[in-house]
Amino acid sequence: MQAITVRDRDAGVAGMSLTDMPYPHAAENDVIVRVHAAGFTRGELDWPATWTDRAGRDRTPSVPGHELSGVVAELGYGTTGLSVGQRVFGLADWTRNGSLAEYVAVEARNLAPLPADIDHTVAAALPISGLTAWQGLFDHGHLTTGQTVLIHGAAGGVGSIAVQLAREAGARVIGTGRASDRDRALALGVDTFIDLQAEKLEHAGEVDVVLDVIGGDILDRSATLVRAGGTLVSIVMPPKVQPKDGRAVFFVVEPDRARLAELATRLRDGRLQPLVGAVRPLAEAPTAFAPGTRTPGKTIIRITQD
Repeated sequence: MQAITVRDRDAGVAGMSLTDMPYPHAAENDVIVRVHAAGFTRGELDWPATWTDRAGRDRTPSVPGHELSGVVAELGYGTTGLSVGQRVFGLADWTRNGSLAEYVAVEARNLAPLPADIDHTVAAALPISGLTAWQGLFDHGHLTTGQTVLIHGAAGGVGSIAVQLAREAGARVIGTGRASDRDRALALGVDTFIDLQAEKLEHAGEVDVVLDVIGGDILDRSATLVRAGGTLVSIVMPPKVQPKDGRAVFFVVEPDRARLAELATRLRDGRLQPLVGAVRPLAEAPTAFAPGTRTPGKTIIRITQD
């Protein structure tokens, strides 16, 4: 099969190449998925798990990419809940070869059934952003109806999903971003938008939950906005500044089949829409990874046509 691989950590994006790789092995409770579309995170070449397995051993050449949508091609021993030929989407394992390949071995529990009327390119944009937004808002932030949430990067991959989920939950939403993000964020449903380049973050006032996707100074300053009993949630780094009378949480997204299924239901019902940007073929994945390229929506790699 063909896959995008990385071999040299120091080379970064320049070390990515389209390579012939062996067909993956389905371990116990695995499935082999024929990948139709895949998503990635630009920063994942800096993640230790891209280069080592769970025991810390070098596993290069490795295949990046962790979001996928495709069709089950093979079941590993003991695998239940899915069947050959079934459409699925979800997360590839962090410390194994990923989704920028024609086939990938994935733990079955990391995948959810994909309804026939959802396009693979749309589904591939949902797993990390959707699960991160859900877990950040509700599992860690405990956001409820009537509360106020501050969502940084409201027009980005995670932020845009978070805005839609928070609005559906009956929360008041304050979104941040650049001036060019304002119209998109307002269309998604934010009640108030703050341009971080021209307006003061402190104008947001007190909030019950902050969902941070930026880190650094913005994360530190956000802590002062959390009202008593509220929560500061970051997916970038552990907060160094604690809210005075609240909680601070850093987390890494976890696979969740049930939540993926709920996100797919919202997608079908028109209650949720990932922001899909450019769709590129597998051979162009290295270019899509290039730093400094800021495009609206999530870039998806199309690997196999339906």
